[in-house]
Amino acid sequence: MEATLRWVLITAIAPVAWGTTYFVTHAYLPADHPLYGAAIRALPAGLLLLAVCRERPRGPWWWKSLVLGALNMGGFFALIYVAAQLLPTSTASTVMATSPLVMMLIAWALLAERPRVLPLAGAVVGLGGVCLMLLTGTASIDLRGVLASVAAMLMSSLGYVLAKRWGGEVDVLASTAWQLIAGGLLLLPLAALVEGAPPALDIPAALGFGYVTVVATALAFVAWFAGLRHLPAATVGLVGLLNPVTGVLLGTVIAGETLTPRQLCGLALVSAGILLGRPVRGRRVQHPARAARPATPVRPPASPRHPK
Repeated sequence: MEATLRWVLITAIAPVAWGTTYFVTHAYLPADHPLYGAAIRALPAGLLLLAVCRERPRGPWWWKSLVLGALNMGGFFALIYVAAQLLPTSTASTVMATSPLVMMLIAWALLAERPRVLPLAGAVVGLGGVCLMLLTGTASIDLRGVLASVAAMLMSSLGYVLAKRWGGEVDVLASTAWQLIAGGLLLLPLAALVEGAPPALDIPAALGFGYVTVVATALAFVAWFAGLRHLPAATVGLVGLLNPVTGVLLGTVIAGETLTPRQLCGLALVSAGILLGRPVRGRRVQHPARAARPATPVRPPASPRHPK
């Protein structure tokens, strides 16, 4: 149980770090170049991890890295950019909060991780908490933004489950590095096509990108994919609900925003949902290979021969 709690805490590094990017991006990063911002975030982070692990893709990992990089970084970042332009942050975050439920269904189909009652209940309670915390009912909804946000949620949920399915084949640092590099390389031509020349960075922007690249991308994704290797996909998805929670709390502590009673109730519901979905100690599962192995019959000791 202690090992499970340790991996939950390690996994929580990712959504907490991602939650801080709202404030850092708004305060320090160029607002008119989100695609370049995503590419600058992904590509240096991948190269940093590659310098640490010093492993290149081998065999099928050339195309697996491209698939995961497109789903988890490249396509995801681009669609989130579209959603951010067309939707209020509260609406986009609420759509992304459905990811735990979708991850459970995809993991059931691809990994045979059958959804359990408590994680399902935790996902519903957590989603309700996010809605209570973020939705005000006063913002207009653009259908194009909703479709982009749903597509981003579906792509990342599928990508995370595929990363869990393939993760045992290579080191987590290496697979994360390859995904980030592939995603960054996919983003660069799109950024050049849509946004033209890259932005000029002043010192605060460079420091902000340094934080986002090292902490909120390299460290965060390593923690996230490591958690996917050691925890059920349902649990990891629920831990991801800490992302909007961190954004709200950081806005309260640093930006001086007021935390309303409604938001406090939402935070309590999200916490309850995560606790409901935590893995519980169950019966010890016999290894499949051992279970399939037929038991060797035990022969009774031969009786001694008596001379006639």
